[in-house]
Amino acid sequence: MAKAPKNKTPRSPAENLDFALHSLQEELEKTKRYDASEEQLKHFYEQMLLIRRFEERAGQLYGLGLIGGFCHLYIGQEAVAVGLQSALTEKLDSVITGYRDHGHMLAYGIDPKVIMAELTGREAGISKGKGGSMHMFSTEHKFYGGHGIVGAQVALGGGLALAHQYNDDGGLCLAYFGDGAANQGQVYETFNMASLWKLPIVFVVENNQYAMGTAVGRSSAETEFYRRGTAFRIPGMKVNGMDVLEVRQAAEIAFTHVREGRGPVLMECETYRYRGHSMSDPAKYRTREEVQDVKEHKDPIEGLKKILIEQGNSEEDLKAIDKDIRKVVSEAADFAENSPEPEASELYTDVLVEEY
Repeated sequence: MAKAPKNKTPRSPAENLDFALHSLQEELEKTKRYDASEEQLKHFYEQMLLIRRFEERAGQLYGLGLIGGFCHLYIGQEAVAVGLQSALTEKLDSVITGYRDHGHMLAYGIDPKVIMAELTGREAGISKGKGGSMHMFSTEHKFYGGHGIVGAQVALGGGLALAHQYNDDGGLCLAYFGDGAANQGQVYETFNMASLWKLPIVFVVENNQYAMGTAVGRSSAETEFYRRGTAFRIPGMKVNGMDVLEVRQAAEIAFTHVREGRGPVLMECETYRYRGHSMSDPAKYRTREEVQDVKEHKDPIEGLKKILIEQGNSEEDLKAIDKDIRKVVSEAADFAENSPEPEASELYTDVLVEEY
């Protein structure tokens, strides 16, 4: 049975005077990379490669007109979702994000077939073909979207965290948003309430440098996003979002802090998207040389591949993994293309929470 929220006692004047925000960054600096087993390393590699190949295929299907509306690809950012969500407790913790959501669902282990079917608007899709690329949802997996309104998911994430606290289930909410959404007012309203009530939530800024198409330095007075929780007494962490092992280590630290009842954490993952904001964006606000430099020197998949080779895995072994994943993605695309579209009657379902 759900328990009532604990009474919130105001801080004493002494507590206010003695306050000092101890950043979790210090703990991360002690050990920056997660000590993963060989099995875990391969799993991280497979998951990131699955996201990469899936998104590449989604881009192709969009070009063929099989995916309509908007389509925001996650290529380049794979280490963030994989590193963080690999540390979650399955069937307990909840996740919510914006409209660049395919990668998060794949990192959660959700069947690529139902994700691709949703992208192509098919009845077999995870939202019955009615959500499309931007509005995927699965209460079964505690994945709560997929939201098209910039920053709206942060406030909803606060609600999910409040539900975890109210039910006293030991779970936490992982709420993703981008550097563009970081300038939305509702983000800071949620920061205030989450800190005041010590909600079990980790706010994650996926800083891919350009929001929709404007460099962070031109749109944000404070570009060190992990500092933005300071006014609300929320400790921050700045993480290399192109290194899955550093992201996973940061997750271990942040999740422990939250599960101990010490309130929210704000994590900034510095990452980079290789494609435009959406498939309709030619990304003329940056040079090809800049993108190529990141691909050659910071790519999250290539970085982990080097570690696997150093540990004795051969190029042939890793090519075999890639081949298997390409097969999975091809099967997902075939499944989607051969699945029927929703019946017209589906327009009238899921409009209300209950039937009246």
